[in-house]
Amino acid sequence: EAQLVESGGDLVQAGGSLRLSCVASGFTLDDYAIGWFRQAPGKEREGVSCISTSHGTRWYADSVRGRFTISSDNVKNTVYLQMTSLKPEDTAVYYCAADFKCRTLYYSDYEPPGFFGSWGQGTQVTVSS
Repeated sequence: EAQLVESGGDLVQAGGSLRLSCVASGFTLDDYAIGWFRQAPGKEREGVSCISTSHGTRWYADSVRGRFTISSDNVKNTVYLQMTSLKPEDTAVYYCAADFKCRTLYYSDYEPPGFFGSWGQGTQVTVSS
């Protein structure tokens, strides 16, 4: 059935890089917006980046703009988040979600946002100083 699976998280040192993957199954991701969220212990969940090929949009949070790059691979049905110049404040569990467009994904009335009723396992990113 339709699902998203995150992977690629790891322990890295500050200044390092990492690439996260969000693999879609049961649907074609090109028809939807795919966004990344992250949540650190004791902190609010925050949007990180979103891509919507059908709407031609790409969005980044101010905190990651210039360091992170979101992209998609239609053949592999996967969205990637390439993270460079990582900082300790990037430490969090990263999740991906899907919606009709980026705006509704990040300004949703539902918790969790998007089409799925719960968050997946996410992938842990830990950046040491």
